[in-house]
Amino acid sequence: MNVKQILPVAVMAIATLTGCEGKKEMNAGIRPENMDLTAQKGADFYQYACGGWMKANPLTDEYSRFGTFDQLAENNREQLKGLIGEIAASQHEQGSIAQKIGDLYNLAMDTEKLNADGMKPIQADLDRINAINDKAGIIQAMAELAGSAYFQFYVGADIMDSKTNIFQLYQGGIGLGEKEYYLEDDEATKKIRDGYKAHIVKMFQLIGQDEKQATKSMEAVMEIETRLAKKSFNAVEQRNPAANYHMLTLDELKKQIPGFDWEAYLNAVGVKGVTSLNVSQIEPVQEAVAIINSLPMDKQKAYLQWKLIDSAASYLSDAFVAQNFEFYGKVMSGKKEDQPRWKKAVGTVNGVLGEAVGQMYVEKYFPAAAKERMVQLVKNLQTALGERIQALEWMGEETKAKAMEKLNTFYVKVGYPDKWKDYSSLHIEKDSYWANIKRAQEFALNEMLEKAGKPVDIDEWHMTPQTVNAYYNPTTNEICFPAGILQYPFFDMNADDAFNYGAIGVVIGHEMTHGFDDQGRQFDKEGNLKDWWTAEDAERFNARSKVLVDYFNAIEVLPGLQANGELTLGENIADHGGLQVAYQAFKNATKNAPLAEKDGFTPEQRFFLAYSGVWAGNIRDEQIRVYTKSDPHSLGRWRVNGALPHINAWYDAFGITETDPMYIAPEKRASIW
Repeated sequence: MNVKQILPVAVMAIATLTGCEGKKEMNAGIRPENMDLTAQKGADFYQYACGGWMKANPLTDEYSRFGTFDQLAENNREQLKGLIGEIAASQHEQGSIAQKIGDLYNLAMDTEKLNADGMKPIQADLDRINAINDKAGIIQAMAELAGSAYFQFYVGADIMDSKTNIFQLYQGGIGLGEKEYYLEDDEATKKIRDGYKAHIVKMFQLIGQDEKQATKSMEAVMEIETRLAKKSFNAVEQRNPAANYHMLTLDELKKQIPGFDWEAYLNAVGVKGVTSLNVSQIEPVQEAVAIINSLPMDKQKAYLQWKLIDSAASYLSDAFVAQNFEFYGKVMSGKKEDQPRWKKAVGTVNGVLGEAVGQMYVEKYFPAAAKERMVQLVKNLQTALGERIQALEWMGEETKAKAMEKLNTFYVKVGYPDKWKDYSSLHIEKDSYWANIKRAQEFALNEMLEKAGKPVDIDEWHMTPQTVNAYYNPTTNEICFPAGILQYPFFDMNADDAFNYGAIGVVIGHEMTHGFDDQGRQFDKEGNLKDWWTAEDAERFNARSKVLVDYFNAIEVLPGLQANGELTLGENIADHGGLQVAYQAFKNATKNAPLAEKDGFTPEQRFFLAYSGVWAGNIRDEQIRVYTKSDPHSLGRWRVNGALPHINAWYDAFGITETDPMYIAPEKRASIW
């Protein structure tokens, strides 16, 4: 999820828990066929725990990565297809939710109309860009036609005053996402960059330019994006909240970044009454203004047209869709074939009308009792985390007291929102697929801009209920667990506590620990960026965190490519803390009625096998490279083989000794939460 204002720090999952209720006999939850019992536990625990699943689920041409998350998402998508397809099969009253869902899905599926329309849906906007002859026109186009050009904006919580939403600017404008793709010269990166250039040329040819003109347009795009990339913050630098916060009055903004009509820009965007704003990264915005003020108009028009083409390509004819996949699917990710049209159509409806679809999903697939049970499980994990905080030898009493206050004020969201989004002002017409996407973008934009200067709505959800994911939001100090992920292998209603605490329990503990990772710990219980640590405790925390940084930096994920311990630190801390907290909660839950060995595995072994099974998956080398450059999460293999060697209980459960390759001496293991 790309919601900059909530500093998304979680891609884990959650579900409901029954524990050992009544007299019902619970099973082990572990499926031996998902394991590779021939693998050496202490050399490659990931292969041992997940090897059977990986063999049974090889990558199909459609996927660059396929794991348990993707498998569950596929199941959810089939369910959504049934719900949406049934609606789309009949006519509905204009303006109703059913009409909007059905018509949007049918437009996405109508290949005959899409191919007949060709580039016509974007022709008027291309012409408008082509008619620009001054900076005022560029500013208007930035706001109205190409919202990702040069730099970007959003409305979200002020991290220094978390109860209030403010207008904020942040870097953007580069199509490859990460600056390294423009600047590094290793063979793999150059291959991607060359592929991007070829892709841009072909896209310009699809709108009618000959090869010579298309090449000239591409060169203009690369010149601008490379300049922006050079000044952009990299993924690690963006993880520092304080370094990405610069609150300025409008007058201060004009002085610090002159040569740009800021009032005209704000008016074009449609935000009202802005007298101050946060500029997350100043240098890239300064460079964008310098580009606007210095480059010839024809280069800037080519860049703006590219931003429009790039954003619209997925919603145009087969020729645009195929070329888009040629680069983003094949070159970037290593996929062999595109998704079938129905999957993309379901994805669009899910993206545009997510909570409306979610309401149907919850009514049919999410049992009411699950929400109540989940809330209780979260409380159990909160208790365990509190116990661990109180027992920390390295943390002083003053910081512990503040940590407990924050823990006890977590706002917990489970399953689905109490109030559903109102889509009455979103109009879905039968003109074109892209025209409806534009209306949906305008609807979302107006919804966001309306929040500027108003109190933060803590009850707003930043994921739909059907999402296979979870998150922690530091500015509201909330943990959220959507209904969509509340299924096996994250939860098994018939499995005992060993399995469920190992899978779901760790997930809950992971999200909670995000409130105390290297980013989350900088926010207080109110969600404000505020230092509530003593200097000594902060220093000790940093020293202990560095153990994980150094450990993951030493991992070679591909020949010549190292993992990024700084980028993945927050998630690695959350995995580490989630394991520690969930294991303690598991022991608390079973101390009066210890579980028996089942299917040849002790309860302790089943706990760690359940955790590992969550991360089963196969992945292409191209996608490993993408994730290593940009994803704050470690790869699935290393969320097992990198995390478990720092957990003392794992050694005891499986008899891991210094003769095993994964062994780390106790004094060298990370120990934080």
